[in-house]
Amino acid sequence: MKKDALKAELVGIVTASGAHVNFDKALKGFPLEDAGRLVDGAPYSAWQLLEHMRIAQADILEYVSTPKYRGKTWPEDYWPKKPAPDSKQAWLKSVRSFRSDQKKVVAILEKSDPLKPIPFANNKTLLKELLLIADHNAYHLGEFVLLRKLLGNWK
Repeated sequence: MKKDALKAELVGIVTASGAHVNFDKALKGFPLEDAGRLVDGAPYSAWQLLEHMRIAQADILEYVSTPKYRGKTWPEDYWPKKPAPDSKQAWLKSVRSFRSDQKKVVAILEKSDPLKPIPFANNKTLLKELLLIADHNAYHLGEFVLLRKLLGNWK
């Protein structure tokens, strides 16, 4: 029973909001014409933040789910170079991929022991990697909300 409670808490940490907004709340009502806008003092656009979160989450998912994981190069492989998406479809695809990977992370958690070391992942635990996803996403979602405030499109 304790592991089920732990799993439920982890699902909430990865998908829900608590001390921060979740992914869906942060993106709700975001005007796509602002996706590539750069704001003075901000190092990246909303598109770059979205893609970075998607890429990083997908990377961690691959790390914990496949023995054939190949590491990426920091920071080149984790941040898009262009501030704007190529199209509305590119933005929507990134959003769908983020949500899909989030569901895959939850599915792995539901069938795994979060405290058991993963041999092909340098014996790190799923718990450690899920907390990394949650922490990383919370950090960048906060940046996303701040960027939206600076762009004037956050209510």
